[in-house]
Amino acid sequence: MFDIQREEIDWGGQKLVLETGQIARQADGAVLASLGETSVLATVVSAKQPKPGLDFFPLTVNYQEKTYAAGKIPGGYFKREGRPSEKETLVSRLIDRPIRPLFVDGYKCETQVIVTVVSHDMVNDPDILAMVAASAALTLSGVPFMGPIGGARVGLINDEFVLNPAIDQMEDSKLDLVVAGTNDAVLMVESEAQNLSEETMLKAVMFGHSGFQPVIDAIIRLAEKAAKEPRAFSMPDYSDLAAKVEEIAGEDLQAAFKIAAKTERYAAVDAAKEKVMAALCNPEDENAADAVVIGDLFKKAEAKIVRGQIIKTGSRIDGRDLKTVRPIVSEVGKLPRTHGSALFTRGETQALVVATLGTGDDEQFVDSLAGTYKETFLLHYNFPPFSVGEAGRIGSPGRREIGHGKLAWRAVHPMLPAHHEFPYTLRVVSDITESNGSSSMATVCGTSLALMDAGVPLKAPVAGIAMGLIKEGDDFAVLSDILGDEDHLGDMDFKVAGTSEGITSLQMDIKIDGITEEIMKVALEQAKGGRLHILGEMGKALGEARSEVGQFAPRIETMKIPVDKIREVIGSGGKVIREIVEKTGAKVDINDDGTIKVASSDGAAITAAVNWIKSIAAEPEVGEIYKGKVVKTVDFGAFVNFFGARDGLVHISQLTPQRTNKVTDVVKEGDSVFVKLLGFDDRGKVRLSMKVVDQETGEEMKQEEKSAE
Repeated sequence: MFDIQREEIDWGGQKLVLETGQIARQADGAVLASLGETSVLATVVSAKQPKPGLDFFPLTVNYQEKTYAAGKIPGGYFKREGRPSEKETLVSRLIDRPIRPLFVDGYKCETQVIVTVVSHDMVNDPDILAMVAASAALTLSGVPFMGPIGGARVGLINDEFVLNPAIDQMEDSKLDLVVAGTNDAVLMVESEAQNLSEETMLKAVMFGHSGFQPVIDAIIRLAEKAAKEPRAFSMPDYSDLAAKVEEIAGEDLQAAFKIAAKTERYAAVDAAKEKVMAALCNPEDENAADAVVIGDLFKKAEAKIVRGQIIKTGSRIDGRDLKTVRPIVSEVGKLPRTHGSALFTRGETQALVVATLGTGDDEQFVDSLAGTYKETFLLHYNFPPFSVGEAGRIGSPGRREIGHGKLAWRAVHPMLPAHHEFPYTLRVVSDITESNGSSSMATVCGTSLALMDAGVPLKAPVAGIAMGLIKEGDDFAVLSDILGDEDHLGDMDFKVAGTSEGITSLQMDIKIDGITEEIMKVALEQAKGGRLHILGEMGKALGEARSEVGQFAPRIETMKIPVDKIREVIGSGGKVIREIVEKTGAKVDINDDGTIKVASSDGAAITAAVNWIKSIAAEPEVGEIYKGKVVKTVDFGAFVNFFGARDGLVHISQLTPQRTNKVTDVVKEGDSVFVKLLGFDDRGKVRLSMKVVDQETGEEMKQEEKSAE
């Protein structure tokens, strides 16, 4: 019934199995891939005919995690998986980016890749396996995919590169780098690094590239046994129409791409396009060309002019040379009531970035297959339509917003102080107010400035720069700080973020069939120069974190109590902790290990709450003086509440300044008094003496001083 084909290899000390022929047989391609005991199912379906009117390749990649894979039942009321999590969205992008450039130019049949995690062993992260499975399914499907690709994760543990480290090993790694590519070139890089050098990052990329070569070989062997016949597809010959487009619009486009201002340039390009459409797509002409085809040819004419000009002259659209960064203006403290704010402007790209300091109550719980954990650094990126002069729908964040936000998060995260040193929950919001190239890198710069403005002691300021590539044959040009047009019409989007000492994040997407180690080396070195320049410009606004958090930010004081005292501080049903919060106005967060964080923007509230907690959790010391209140008098003495919930007896013989036969001659219920702890009696009861003492020195005061009090 089943024609099962499989390939099995040892990959980095784990068994990788690729299997097809049993599951999802009606899909164009389906592969069940396993690494250790983590398994994913990848399927590919591509329509037989393109939808009319499409001017783009409709590829969709969906990575989804089933909670049953880890033996869990989903939380919430409905008890089933809902909208994609942040990780599912990010992994979907991770798979999409290296496979998209490898489809044959002009292929526009709707194609969907679905990768489902069906088993998770808590050792192997499914994301790399998902990429491998998707590549294998595409290779088997018969669609015009010029793969296969491979992918790998690279860690740096004890200064040694590790291929596909286990999840728990990543805690000790200075690097989390994912690389994907073909057998001879790199297509995609995504990473977070602990301030590593350009040389180390390049070596890591090439280590990963060599590490996934056995996977590519295994996919090829599987395809030789199980691949479907390739689909017949050939790109129509539009060379005559392309020549007409260039003839009509060539001079206008040449002039348009010499206009530095984005809006004026776009207006000139639109006018050129309208001229072409009027000439070649007249609806009254029965021989008129297809508007979608002409639109595609017009884009290619734009690319030809821009790319040719850069390769031949080294001059770019806005007149810059290859290495110059656009003018930068950095401002901090832009918004008076926020905890920290920055306005970062680079050319026609601008980010308004705001940092907010919160407490433990603001931590985000993340429920993943590997378990639930708390996140104390949140970075949210927004790209409203007005930033590019358009009217559009405002909705929930899409894949672009989530991906750009995570890239900036990775760039800044390694430079944050340890949470036990700076116990705040940090939220950063980046609103892009203008965009013409690399708003994600503007977010990195603005985030660094906003956090320092809020008083967050970053280890070092972080800046980011986007690099581009124009490659024609053996000739290539690497561009620093690319414009939006240079991104759309170029061959590479290479984003590098870091400090003056090293790299904290690297992301690379290639639109051609890969780049070489030589090009990557040039891009990294050129990016370093640009990054240092940007850091210098940022330093003019703020070079290091402010010495204190902002006026309106909460102050947090951390203390620790014995674990067996936690129950007393919380009280029955939370009664005590609620009373502390209500009466002092401070927020109190108690961890299971006895660590307590007390937060408030009012220092007096923090002091009051801390003293209250100490009075409950600390142990009284013999010989120390405490302030207390008389709660009851009896014939033989007075009971004094002197240490939180503790009461002690002051025997009538210990009342001063004189001995008396009647306790109420000296004190009454409700009186505030100072007492000295004498010790404990045979039954463990507290014994106190009530003396008129100096609160600071503990020395007995004279009678006249008592009456003066």
